Amino acid sequence: MTEPIFLRHTRGLTVDEIAALTGADAASRDAGQRRIGNIAPLDRAGPADLSFCDSRNYVDQLAATHAGACFVTAALAGRVPKQTVALCVREPYKAFVAAGRALFPHALRPSSLHNAEGAAGASVHPSARLETGVIADPGAVIGPDAEIGAETIVAANAVIGPGVRIGRGCSIGAGAVVTHALLGDRVIVHAGCKIGQDGFGFAMGPGGHLKIPQVGRVIIQDDVEIGAGTTVDRGAIRDTVIGEGTKIDNLVQIGHNVSIGRHCIIVAQSGISGSSTLEDFVVLGARVGLNNNVTIGEGAQIAAISVVHGDVPPGARWGGTPAKPVKQWFREMMTLERLAREKTKPESDGRGGADG
Repeated sequence: MTEPIFLRHTRGLTVDEIAALTGADAASRDAGQRRIGNIAPLDRAGPADLSFCDSRNYVDQLAATHAGACFVTAALAGRVPKQTVALCVREPYKAFVAAGRALFPHALRPSSLHNAEGAAGASVHPSARLETGVIADPGAVIGPDAEIGAETIVAANAVIGPGVRIGRGCSIGAGAVVTHALLGDRVIVHAGCKIGQDGFGFAMGPGGHLKIPQVGRVIIQDDVEIGAGTTVDRGAIRDTVIGEGTKIDNLVQIGHNVSIGRHCIIVAQSGISGSSTLEDFVVLGARVGLNNNVTIGEGAQIAAISVVHGDVPPGARWGGTPAKPVKQWFREMMTLERLAREKTKPESDGRGGADG
């Protein structure tokens, strides 16, 4: 079966160009003009591919690789095969990422699904304002008074609501819906995201649940990326805010009035309840849940599958359900394991033997 190539190889880079880009020291100066056009893992790489190895756990794969060039630490350079150029750097994976970005710049954000130019086939309200270079695929809907900045892409069947403002160089994925929102520059919203819908707010009572009006907005600052299927509720009485540089994985739920700081990382299936605050550089592992009105301090990290009921201090590392400092959590788990082992040991009958 013929394998389709979805991200076409570029003209590539020479080994010398890759070394200059990443600051690597090329062990072989004779192969400086060798052209590299693709990236691949050690066990699948060929002579035109670039790979990396940053762990002794993979030295056998490194010794057997057919890659044209490979980023390694100086300590692993001696295990690189003769036909492969060793590119020595302090952090091989980061250098590999930098080279991969240069080789595949179009992979860094979603592109038009229709190779469209302009807004042919899209439904654009006459009062909407689109700057030069905006692409709107067939089926996209751009509502009244919406404003979209230059070089932004709105993919097929995406919906941009009335009055929404989207900055320059953004990508709005297929089927995404953006309403009641202001987006900065270079924001990436992947396919199926829903941004700006009602927050979940009801005044409960014996006669039924009274819906609370959600009159706030969603503010998304520059360089934010939001994964496929994620939902971001608009604020109720204040705005929901996502700070610059924050990266959000697929299938995350962000409730109304939530404030997320700069350069946070939020991993898949996490849920952030209303009016919670994440300060700058917070990391939430997969499937973390935050209760209402929780504050996570700057630089704190929450382990996967944890539930946070109270505030977390800056720089802390918490985990568990309910979440607590990681060292305390580990001690408690070890204590429970020890008690469980002791409980299952055979009981003595008082004569040195085991009960039958």
